[in-house]
Amino acid sequence: MEKKPMATLLFLFCIFTAASTATSSAVTFTPKDNFLIDCGSGAQTTHSDGRLFLSDLNSGQYLASQGRDILASIPSGNVSSPIYLSARIFVEEATYTFRMARPGWHWIRLHFYPFKTNEYDLQTARFTVTTDSLVLLHDFGVENNNNTDQWFFKEYLVNVTSERFSIKFTPLKGDPAFINAIEVVSAPDILITDSVSALFPVAQIDGFSMQSFQTVYRLNVGGPEITSKNDTLGRTWATDGNFLAHKELGKQVSVSPTVIKYPEAGSPLIAPQSVYASAVEMGDANVAAANFNVTWNLDIDLSYQYLVRLHFCDIISKSMDDLYFNVFVNGKKAISGIDLSTLTGGLATAYYKDFVVNSSMVSSPLSIQIGPWTEGTGAIDALLNGLEVFKVNNSVGSLDGEFGVDGNTANGVRKGTVAVVGFCMMFGAFVGLGAVAVRWQKRPQDWQKRNSFSSWLLPLHAGDASFMNSKSSMGSRKSQFFSSTTGLGRYFSFNELTDATKNWDSKAVIGVGGFGNVYYGELDDGTVVAVKRGNPQSEQGINEFQTEIQMLSKLRHRHLVSLIGYCDENTEMILVYEFMLNGPLRDHLYGKDLSPLTWKQRLEICIGAARGLHYLHTGAAQGIIHRDVKTTNILLDDNFIAKMADFGLSKDAPSSDGQNYVSTAVKGSFGYLDPEYFRKQQLTDKSDVYSFGVVLLEVLCARPALDPGLPREQVNLAEWAMQWKRKGLLEKIIDPVLIGSINLESMKKYAEAAEKCLAEYGVDRPTMGDVLWNLEYALQLQEASAQGKADDENKELAAASPPSAAVAPAAAATANNLPISPPEQSRNPAEVPVIDDHSGTAMFAQFAAINGR
Repeated sequence: MEKKPMATLLFLFCIFTAASTATSSAVTFTPKDNFLIDCGSGAQTTHSDGRLFLSDLNSGQYLASQGRDILASIPSGNVSSPIYLSARIFVEEATYTFRMARPGWHWIRLHFYPFKTNEYDLQTARFTVTTDSLVLLHDFGVENNNNTDQWFFKEYLVNVTSERFSIKFTPLKGDPAFINAIEVVSAPDILITDSVSALFPVAQIDGFSMQSFQTVYRLNVGGPEITSKNDTLGRTWATDGNFLAHKELGKQVSVSPTVIKYPEAGSPLIAPQSVYASAVEMGDANVAAANFNVTWNLDIDLSYQYLVRLHFCDIISKSMDDLYFNVFVNGKKAISGIDLSTLTGGLATAYYKDFVVNSSMVSSPLSIQIGPWTEGTGAIDALLNGLEVFKVNNSVGSLDGEFGVDGNTANGVRKGTVAVVGFCMMFGAFVGLGAVAVRWQKRPQDWQKRNSFSSWLLPLHAGDASFMNSKSSMGSRKSQFFSSTTGLGRYFSFNELTDATKNWDSKAVIGVGGFGNVYYGELDDGTVVAVKRGNPQSEQGINEFQTEIQMLSKLRHRHLVSLIGYCDENTEMILVYEFMLNGPLRDHLYGKDLSPLTWKQRLEICIGAARGLHYLHTGAAQGIIHRDVKTTNILLDDNFIAKMADFGLSKDAPSSDGQNYVSTAVKGSFGYLDPEYFRKQQLTDKSDVYSFGVVLLEVLCARPALDPGLPREQVNLAEWAMQWKRKGLLEKIIDPVLIGSINLESMKKYAEAAEKCLAEYGVDRPTMGDVLWNLEYALQLQEASAQGKADDENKELAAASPPSAAVAPAAAATANNLPISPPEQSRNPAEVPVIDDHSGTAMFAQFAAINGR
């Protein structure tokens, strides 16, 4: 009998909890300021979402007009709400002024419907709309917005800081200004944070709470239109179908909005449940490997910055930690391997991410893409639930046009000086065109044969008339070598490389990188080469192509991959390298069924790579920063000699002018990126040292630098390994194949070198010369240990042999059926330490007699 009351209590508790959850998900917001005016109307109007708009008669105290204004209305129209059926028309400047109840974020919505009256055709109206400090619309004409026969509205988010807020309408060129309805409504403070991540270059930008924004796009991805009636803040979410490129690549999915949850720090005010309840995920594109992106293209004005807000909610996974995917903005990676369930702590939980895009670094249309994470485990899928794009006001407080309220431009130029500046710019343009025409007349005579784009786009080099001046024609079967003054190597025709790669046979692909595919090729003379062909769709392009050639043309070292030549015919960008038989170091550590490397081999490979980097930093006339050090960019030849490769992202080190860094956008590979470089966009040679520290751990532990498939604390190799190092238990996580063969003192010295490389600040990291010294020491310790073991075995063998066996070592070995040790000169070259001018080996003569165990 006692169980029934308890069951009843549990049932009531569950209902109460569910009700509480539902209530929290349906948070409402009551605005302190709520000015809604149906301009031109004679009576109060009810909007389609149920809100009441005051008539002109009841809102006259807000308007101050300097001249005649007209009330106009029509009986009906193709509109969504009756607020568009009336308008106030101004032939002179007019100002609406509102007394605010509280400062902070406010929605400003201006509603327009350009109907015709007996006196005016509002479709031809031109006017400007401003506040006290902000330009909302400049020289605005309805015909410029493709809205000549339909209603529309402009929405702004403004941080109002004064008690009085004004909106001024100024007619232009004899045309009237007009407005159908005005909203000035308080918005919640959580909508915009003060600090936002910027893309291209990556940075953290503060002060966004003092900016103003215009809503350019607000899309409910994968779902129906959401009107102001179904959004607590009166927002409208359009459908995304008109912006989705290649619709066959995306598939709409949806769940009941009631299942959507918000994290502890989240709020339905950011976006309602109905936005997160629908999405577009990767569709079935009838391809063998689902390695493609779903793309939305959005036209933008390249004169402004944009705040891009992406809404995510994992409504497709059946279990946690099963969905990882990438997000791209204009083809550049913005988020790598996002794991929504880890970020939110559950499935079907709302999450959003803000980015600031400097439009001068991108192009129009703005492209938003989602695609699969191909470097880990889990489902091959990606999704997007909602998308918002806000224009950010420029430096003179304008959201439309180049002039601020005071008439100044961002460059301090007033309107009166524009004509003079324009004339000067036009004159300069004519002079520039004349110079181009002269150069065109003097172009190389074989240009038409080669049709090479880079001859004209790339800068002058080594005093030549053209950086990529070719000596061979497009159809030639015999390429010629450049003169020694250029140092650029051999020029190959496209046909020549097509033959060498058997018409770019997909079976000849031996690697894939950011620049494009790498093919196995064989030249006419039998030389085996690696041919890297640029992909037009790649993030990397002509700059990386040029950088690679410029860098490798002035670098020659045993531990750097040699550039043999290149091809730049038509739009092709192709690089030809020496062939490295054993491929990337990573393939010999994990992911491929290759024989594991011994500890000694790994040390020698790391030493070789360190020598290459040490030469880059100190051996060239001006130091060079590799910028993309990782195990896939350390290649092994047929003797397992390590060579650094892929210099497309490399940068010249700063000149000796007191500055020890290069200010540049962050590029590289996640997992290897120097955190200081990532924060400050200040690249130094110590950034390479950090990346090399990650490589050292990758070599020791035989696992990726980032592995999202592992528990959270193990995802980042550098952090995870250093935790074990500080515990003194690093041997617990090393590659199992090394157990029993690795000398612990050697490993300890090696781990110390890696730890120093991974210091938080570059000033605390060693130089590559210091790293090389420590690795050479670790190798000496390993060799001494191996020699000590061999000596012990020989002593035991000698003690067990009869006295008459004191014969030549070879004879003794033969008599006892033991293998004969090969002479030193016949050892595998991979096991012979390499010494060159940039090695620290000379420092270790003192260790020659070490016989450690």
